[in-house]
Amino acid sequence: MLHIKATILKVFFLLIIISFSACGKKEHQKASPFIKETFSQNNKQFNDKDQVESSFFIAVANVSNALISKSQFAQKRSQSPIQELSKKIEDHQYQLLQKISEMANKKLIIITDINVTHKRDLYELIATDESSFDKTYLNSISASLSEQINLLENISSETNDEKILKLVLQYLPDQYQLLRETERLKTEFI
Repeated sequence: MLHIKATILKVFFLLIIISFSACGKKEHQKASPFIKETFSQNNKQFNDKDQVESSFFIAVANVSNALISKSQFAQKRSQSPIQELSKKIEDHQYQLLQKISEMANKKLIIITDINVTHKRDLYELIATDESSFDKTYLNSISASLSEQINLLENISSETNDEKILKLVLQYLPDQYQLLRETERLKTEFI
């Protein structure tokens, strides 16, 4: 009799353990779609952040390259105050481009020069006659600096990357200063 009671108790405990483990599996299965959805959203946000940063690096590098090209050309073809401004812009853009390239390389982002608009701006600048060169150059530089300022301001609100935010804080005031100098020269020469 004692042996039968022990066997019944063992079977009873075994049934209890099996039922608890079956209930646990159902709860785990219910939670699984929620966990998958959460991971999916986090992965999407991570990819969106990477895409925004990649686009930023490429766009800023393209604008920097365009500003450098325009400034180099202006140094050969323009008068003293514009030559000085164009030299400042060139130096500043080389520094920014170098910093952007380093940061992009660390994030395994390849920067390619794919912006045709900036090349068209340079060709228009080259085709400009002597009498309207200064006006065309200053307008073009002003537009490019404004574009770069917008890129820096936008990324500062779209990312939490500390290094990118430091870059913005370091270069944005200089960009504004160069834009102010360009606008001042526009009023003097135009």
